Amino acid sequence: MIQFRPIYVICVREFKKFFREKSRLLGTLARPVLWLFVVGTGMSALIRPQAGFSYVQFIFPGMIGMTILFSSIFSAISIVWDREFGFMKEMLVAPISRLSIVIGKAISGTAISVAQAVIILILIPFLGITITFSQFIEVVAVAILVSFCITSIGILIASRLTSLDGFNILMNFLVMPMFFLSGAMYPVTSMPPALRQLTHINPLTYGIDAFKHVLLRGSKPPLGPEFSITLDLFVMLAVSIVMLTLAALSFRRKD
Repeated sequence: MIQFRPIYVICVREFKKFFREKSRLLGTLARPVLWLFVVGTGMSALIRPQAGFSYVQFIFPGMIGMTILFSSIFSAISIVWDREFGFMKEMLVAPISRLSIVIGKAISGTAISVAQAVIILILIPFLGITITFSQFIEVVAVAILVSFCITSIGILIASRLTSLDGFNILMNFLVMPMFFLSGAMYPVTSMPPALRQLTHINPLTYGIDAFKHVLLRGSKPPLGPEFSITLDLFVMLAVSIVMLTLAALSFRRKD
């Protein structure tokens, strides 16, 4: 049974934690700025603009995806932190359903990730990209779906972790491969066939492709979107539902 008050309390708590951690907000801005204006500028000298878009403009949707990826995973991993320091035990002994806890974590992680993605949009004027108000709304809508999808995956993983010791393994063998195999830094079509197959089972690939549909309108592969927007949205929605369901079941069995 879903209980709305526990969901509200969890969301408020997560937002308070986020705004108190100034370094987390600073890192949100520093990471994409570094990739865009250091890595992106360097690579622009090697890659010619195509369809009127530069390489820096090409990787901007990937930087939004990277921001959402790291933020969503960190938000979900806070479950392990709460378990180690006792707060999770207090929630588990309270008269609330496990499903409410999972949904509360998913909604709070999604909201925080979307807020950070919107902050990244302030870089648009420096990249020569112009968007209308309707495009801005579309970017936010896609960000909500991508954030919810990645947060659901993170919650499922967090339900299986027993300590923070496994966090570095998670970063090295899941988060970074998800980013580099998503088409964020280079087109999927330019990858070797084996890696290209991996990108097709990577949910982040479809999220970044959806951002390209919105932000890089008029562009074509290799720098433009490579899948249809319908496929992008369907895959992310399907993965979100499956992962959140598995997370709720796993969380209930684990605790």
